[in-house]
Amino acid sequence: MIPVTILTGFLGSGKTTLLKRILNEKHGMKIAVIENEFGEENIDNEILVQETNEQIIQMSNGCICCTIRGDLARALEDLANRKKAGTLDFDRVVIETTGLANPGPVAQTFFMDNTVADEFLLDAIITLVDAKHANAQLDQHEVVQRQVGFADRLFITKSDLVDAEALEALKHRLVHMNPRAAIKVVNFGDADIKEIFDLRGFNLNSKLEIDPDFLAEDDHDHDHAHAHDDDHDHATCGHDHEHHHHHHHAHHDDKIKSFVYRSDKPFDPNRLEDFLGGILQIYGERLLRYKGVLYMKGVDRKVVFQGVHQMMGSDLAAKWMPIEKKNSKMVFIGIELPKDLITDGLNACLVK
Repeated sequence: MIPVTILTGFLGSGKTTLLKRILNEKHGMKIAVIENEFGEENIDNEILVQETNEQIIQMSNGCICCTIRGDLARALEDLANRKKAGTLDFDRVVIETTGLANPGPVAQTFFMDNTVADEFLLDAIITLVDAKHANAQLDQHEVVQRQVGFADRLFITKSDLVDAEALEALKHRLVHMNPRAAIKVVNFGDADIKEIFDLRGFNLNSKLEIDPDFLAEDDHDHDHAHAHDDDHDHATCGHDHEHHHHHHHAHHDDKIKSFVYRSDKPFDPNRLEDFLGGILQIYGERLLRYKGVLYMKGVDRKVVFQGVHQMMGSDLAAKWMPIEKKNSKMVFIGIELPKDLITDGLNACLVK
């Protein structure tokens, strides 16, 4: 299986800068790069000779670059066929999406197309976020919210253009949109290769990564983290605003939000399967990413599940250790999801 990394982020977020650094570093890997369109963000001339009519260009350091003028699945199949035939040699693929792209359909390609699914393994979606313009972009463009929601890892770029308070406020906003994505400040594409490749973001048996501070907040704080309007009386509302609840959080009404479900009681497998199937049918398009470790009745192992939109998979993971407290943790990231309905439905699936 050839691992694939999707690189996404809004126009000007620094994708090309990061990609140039990846391609120029002496890491010994042969990387195939797929650009899903020619445009102003294309890799510069010293990496990719734009004048050529070839669709696949071999570069001096073992990397190759493939420009897609058609379907992504066909381009991937073409790469796989050339690798099998011995005409191209590469270890992994990086797909750089256009800045206006929703990464959802790109990710779905790896689940829906059987030929692609047999040859390629989607490793992770990495989203770059421009520190200076992120808040305005998130407010104005739903596609930017989708890019954040789909991410397995978030790289904040151009942090040198904002002060420390603004940077912390942006991190706070991103965590509440997508608590499962690790956040790293990256300037001029200086991320470690280990933070880009082999993240196993789509591997069912990888551990559930949820920001620990996010889990530490109680439901009251989380539900109202973005809901304090200007005439809200902080003196009488009954909870503390000291910990990084800056006033500028109040004005972000992000359509894409996340919530975490937890329970110490086991699930009834049949009831849970029926309920999740119904939720995916009705709300699948609004569910961007979801993932969880489940405590199931009659199963001595952890059950790990995750999905993108309507496509969900599950797998048996490690056995519950005798000293471990059995519990379920699930994170849902999506567009205006009915949190109460999903929570009540999951509660109804627990063994009474």
